[in-house]
Amino acid sequence: MPTPAPDPDLQPIDDVLPTRVANLRLLICGINPGVASARTNRHYAGPGNRFWPALSASGLVPHLVGPDDQHLLPGWGIGMTNLVARPSARATEVTAAELRDGGERLLAFVAQHRPVVTAVLGVTTFRIAFAQPTAQRGPQPDRPDLWVLDNPSGLNAHTSVTALATALAAAGRAAGLDPAR
Repeated sequence: MPTPAPDPDLQPIDDVLPTRVANLRLLICGINPGVASARTNRHYAGPGNRFWPALSASGLVPHLVGPDDQHLLPGWGIGMTNLVARPSARATEVTAAELRDGGERLLAFVAQHRPVVTAVLGVTTFRIAFAQPTAQRGPQPDRPDLWVLDNPSGLNAHTSVTALATALAAAGRAAGLDPAR
């Protein structure tokens, strides 16, 4: 299936990173911005996305948070980025080539900025981006700093908010964050 033409009204969204990169403990990497995220410049802004409820339930943040609170994350040692900057209505519109290029860029960013843990959200996406067809959830055996978590999109209905929160808490603990704030 051909990649849909980019919507000129949808722009990439900004990364959310600490001003002092030394404070970056957990880097959360999504696939690409959805339409709601591109329109608001807020990560995981779609109404059915379960990222923010899961992060709130993980204990990695001291109170309930939503897309408008993303600016608070760097103060808690958490950053956000995406593998692919191009927004789309569905992650399935992102090509394998875009994912592989994004994987290379992410690894270069990680090598330069050294977050303690980088969590890529999306098992299938990770497998394609990093040419790891058998990658499983959790830390990767050859890269314990590189984690795979489920995609929080509402289209990924088989994963609950509770399961996502548990996985985020585990990645946060590995990054040295306190999930019991």
